[in-house]
Order: sequence, then C-alpha cells, then structure tokens
Amino acid sequence: MAITRATLTDVPELVALINSAYRGEGAKQGWTTEADMIEGTRIDHDSLTEELNDPNVTLFKNTEDGKITGCVYVQKRNDKLYLGMLTVSPTLQAKGLGKQLLQAAEEHGRAGGLKAMTMTVITKRHELIAYYERRGYAKTGEVISLNIPEQFGRVKEPLEMYIFDKPL
Repeated sequence: MAITRATLTDVPELVALINSAYRGEGAKQGWTTEADMIEGTRIDHDSLTEELNDPNVTLFKNTEDGKITGCVYVQKRNDKLYLGMLTVSPTLQAKGLGKQLLQAAEEHGRAGGLKAMTMTVITKRHELIAYYERRGYAKTGEVISLNIPEQFGRVKEPLEMYIFDKPL
C-alpha cells in the first residue's frame, strides 16, 4: 500500500473509483453506498479537476499494484480541515484501508497546524456514523439539508446531514 497525493493525471481513475463506491449497482457490493438514497453520478472529471486545482484541497490516494484502490479528499477551511469522499473500492472495503486513509488525512491536518477535522454524514447512514464515532468524531448538534447540484445526482427523498468534528 502506498498513500500519496493525487495529481491531475489521476483524475480519470479517481472519478471511476469514487462513482463506483458511492452510486450505481456496483456500489452495493460495499457498505458505503449511497445508491439507495441518491441516483446519478457522484463526481465528474471537470469538477474533480477543479477541486484539485484549488490550493486548499488535497486528495490522497492509495495505490496497490499500480491501481488506485482508495482516496480521501480534504479541504482547508479556516482553522479546520474538511474531510469528504473517503472512498475504498467496494470489493476491498472492511479491510482497514479506509482507516489508513482517514489517518493520513488527520496527519495532514496536524502537520498543517489545524485545530480540527470536520465532515458531514447523511443522518440515515447509521453504520457510517458509528464508524466515524469509533474514530473519535462527534456530532456538533448541527443538522443541515443535503443539497446537491443536479449534475451530481438526484436525491430519492429529502435527506439531512449531521456535522461532525474531531479535535486534532
């Protein structure tokens, strides 16, 4: 396993990985799928390219045998690091890679002198909420509506998200 920073040349493979883990029938092989709640594409080439060009964004990837098998997105927001798109190939989930990617993101935040990690999790994702709570993340008490741009899917029902924080 090798966790390193993703580059623009990784975008096509990352887009395929992220979409395979979050949406569509293939995503149902893993436990992190959103496919039953949201239809459509999770990310596209142009949007991920734009994110990687943002100086406040870092995307870490895990590579095994020349193939990207996982990634995690972080964005500096004031004195916190926002975490999103923690992704592991659906066929490789529940083997510790997500935990390693999460630790890499947290180390990045500490190295940057940031005070906390923050993230959002859909309130219906009980197993994912428990996963993050076991790793020290706590609900802030704030709940927000999930609003996504049309090109990134259609929610099948109104959804809300908890905001989580973890001190670094």
